[in-house]
Amino acid sequence: MSSLEEERASKPPRAIIPNAILARLRNDIGSRRIGSGIEWLEAHRRLLGSLRPAQVGAAALLGYVAQWVDVGFDHPNLVKELLSRFPQNIRPELSLSEYVHIRMAEGMVAMFEEDYERAIRHFATVLSFENEAVDKEIIAIGSFWTGRCQRRMGRYDSARTHTIKAKEIAQQLGFPKMAAVMRVLESWLVFQDGKPQEARQILKEAEAVLSETDDYMTRGNIQSAYGRIARRQGRYDQALQHFAHSIDEYKKRNGRHRNLARALTNLALVKRLIALRLRRKIDREVARRWKGEGGNSGQATLPKRQDRVHFEKLRQEADAHLTEAERIYALYDDHRGLGTVHIHRGLLCLDGGDLARAGSEAAAAFRLGEDRKDYILEARARTLQATVENAKFEEQIEDKSGLSHRAQLAHDFARDAVECAKHTQNRRLLGRAYIMLGFVLANEYFNDPSGASECCDKAAILFKPEGHDYVWEDLQLLRKKLLKAGRIESSLRQWSHGVIGDKTFQQITEEFAGIVIPKVWKREGRKVSRVAARLSISPKKVRRILAHAGLLDGKGDKH
Repeated sequence: MSSLEEERASKPPRAIIPNAILARLRNDIGSRRIGSGIEWLEAHRRLLGSLRPAQVGAAALLGYVAQWVDVGFDHPNLVKELLSRFPQNIRPELSLSEYVHIRMAEGMVAMFEEDYERAIRHFATVLSFENEAVDKEIIAIGSFWTGRCQRRMGRYDSARTHTIKAKEIAQQLGFPKMAAVMRVLESWLVFQDGKPQEARQILKEAEAVLSETDDYMTRGNIQSAYGRIARRQGRYDQALQHFAHSIDEYKKRNGRHRNLARALTNLALVKRLIALRLRRKIDREVARRWKGEGGNSGQATLPKRQDRVHFEKLRQEADAHLTEAERIYALYDDHRGLGTVHIHRGLLCLDGGDLARAGSEAAAAFRLGEDRKDYILEARARTLQATVENAKFEEQIEDKSGLSHRAQLAHDFARDAVECAKHTQNRRLLGRAYIMLGFVLANEYFNDPSGASECCDKAAILFKPEGHDYVWEDLQLLRKKLLKAGRIESSLRQWSHGVIGDKTFQQITEEFAGIVIPKVWKREGRKVSRVAARLSISPKKVRRILAHAGLLDGKGDKH
């Protein structure tokens, strides 16, 4: 008889975890009776506090507790603490059923610690016993958790295979509600494959099954998925509503869950995107007024002022959402989440012209990704770093000796972003990296329109037409930049050969001014008065040309 068996034999009957308890926890989670299960666990914390390996059923209870922590009970640290009571030296004495529960709990902890490779190894061990006398519910959860890990790593094909397998096992076990939970992940993977309509249909079917349950976390995930689809299609107002609904659902279960932080981060991104659209509207109004097409200036100013108030409110709210999300992510030391907060805060800083802070936020995000070997986070961070450095070069805010360094940094960061993204199956991530590299190659330092055009083409192939969202808009901006550069080069070449077509000298002068004045304006610190003095022309003409190019905010200042 082993030492563990001897210890168990010496224990009184109460040392046995009743099968009825284990069956209740298993069936409640399978049927998504979440409130019932959590209430029971809360009422029996003393049982968890006294849990020991010698108790028959202890390992199984630990395995189910891991599943319940995943759906909103307590914190992953509880599972980690309980696991410490099952040292490695007793593992050989465990039954197969007990052993797989322990490995599931270890995998769950690794998953929450973002060590996805280690988590997958634990789950793979469990799945290797699929044909043995192991509860198929564990196999379903093990496959599902493997799919989640693979998704987080950007391995979408494998993630989908495991998720579909998990769904099918859950259906065979008579757990349609558990299968519906797994379909939510399936829908996201379908969406990543560029099939938004199919993804929405899967979500609707899952939502119908879960609508009468109190599985608020999954219901929140469904709303969040709807929000992401709407955002990808450029329907930002609709996305805003879905993310707000997801937050309401999460708060019904756990006001400090990391999914709530994720929803807050998504909400912040959408509000930032709406603010950017509003700013473009303001810019168009300013341009029309400067060109004398805005009618009565007093009437044109009022809606612009209201828009500016709304614009600032959106930015402030986005920043507040990020602060709240950061506070929650910190409770879990969630590197991906914290890194995402840094990236979105960096984008807000970039929009506001604070390039120094934007760069710091991007660097912080990259360090977090590097610490976890998270290629997705690293690629996003490098893309933002390239954006910041390219902006520093384009705006020429440093002396000329430092500009070449900025351009080279932008190039290196963009190249890094491409390489990191290639380690994943995230086509959109790679496409965004190529777009940024295209912008860098198109700047005045590299002046490589051929290379930039190649990046543009690669990005276009990676994107499927899902709507006019911010990434699609960036791709169009790159195309426009390349087209404009080609037109300028062509015009200058034709003029130098006396080819002017039907244009008058005045028209040629205006076109030339439209080419030269914006570039001189950037070199002169974006000061209208300096440009006017440098070129010996009136400030009014400088403002008119800049407004026509969409470069003024109404006061002659930079955006």
